[in-house]
Amino acid sequence: MNKKIIVFLVILLGIVGYVVLEILGPAGMFKTILPHFEGTSATLNVEVAGPEDITIDQLSGLAFISVDDRRANRQSPGSLKGAILIMNLSDSIPKLKDITPLGITDFHPHGISLWREPDGRAFLFVVNHRKNYSEHVIERFEWKNDSLIHIESIQDVDLMTSPNDVTAVGGRSFYVTNDHGYSKPGVGRTLEDYLQRAISYVNYYDGVSFKKVATGIAYANGINQSADHSKIYVASTTGRKVMVYTRDIPSGALSLEEEIKVETGVDNIELDNQGALWIGCHPQLLKFVAHATDPAKFSPSQVIKITQDKTGYVVEEIFLNDGTTYSGSSVAAIYNNTLLIGSVFEKSIILCTLSK
Repeated sequence: MNKKIIVFLVILLGIVGYVVLEILGPAGMFKTILPHFEGTSATLNVEVAGPEDITIDQLSGLAFISVDDRRANRQSPGSLKGAILIMNLSDSIPKLKDITPLGITDFHPHGISLWREPDGRAFLFVVNHRKNYSEHVIERFEWKNDSLIHIESIQDVDLMTSPNDVTAVGGRSFYVTNDHGYSKPGVGRTLEDYLQRAISYVNYYDGVSFKKVATGIAYANGINQSADHSKIYVASTTGRKVMVYTRDIPSGALSLEEEIKVETGVDNIELDNQGALWIGCHPQLLKFVAHATDPAKFSPSQVIKITQDKTGYVVEEIFLNDGTTYSGSSVAAIYNNTLLIGSVFEKSIILCTLSK
């Protein structure tokens, strides 16, 4: 055989091997999906598609839900406004209510976080993508007298270029993930995703200015904190892990403490009242990419729970669906034995009751 042909075949096999081992494998293409859930569930429809993030106030049972129809707005920019919905899980029959302030017009919410001050005041922080997803701000609201009152929009055009999720650590301070190193769609961002490049980061806003506090993350997605505010958890979607940081509370600086390998595309992170992490996941990332452009292509939905014991972190799969009935799960929020599962694109929420 011609020497050039042999060299070509070796290079071709190397490329194929790389694609299979480094791209298709980590993206979950060969993962077996066996649906399961120990409990009962019902589907709760929402008027606006895309209940991407949910956070629950464990004191009151109020669930705050971020919704935005990303497909509709991609096809016809600005055609539909997003919203913040609320549901009281303490009610015998929970009902959804739109609490978006009327004065907010260019509103496309993404990640959300609720903060309670020691005096009981509550503030909701919302990632908002304005001007056809080209301008990004954190909207700060006060939750008062059963209403959301808009206080301010916080922005940094240099550092907060691709915000995804936020976790508030004070009445006016927060951490926010920047899910891409490349701020705009293009070849660079595509390669960043498919090659799992760890070039995204986390910003900290101290009430005055932004600064990078954690770098080297492959698609920094969901973010949350421990109950004592000493740890920050960051979901690395294409890295398929949860990164645990020790937080220096006075300065806001973060130090990487541990990486929890979960072998799935982690999205938003919520905590229960025992400190366990509940995460909505995309077990087959390439199917989720296909689902994002075509609703007829299903993407499996998954919920995992991470607890910590004396030996370390324990990962448990709570919910798995092949996507035929619910696709693209992005969040799992728990209140007592009630579990809410949201999605990036679905026009519904799954309302679950755990059997244990």
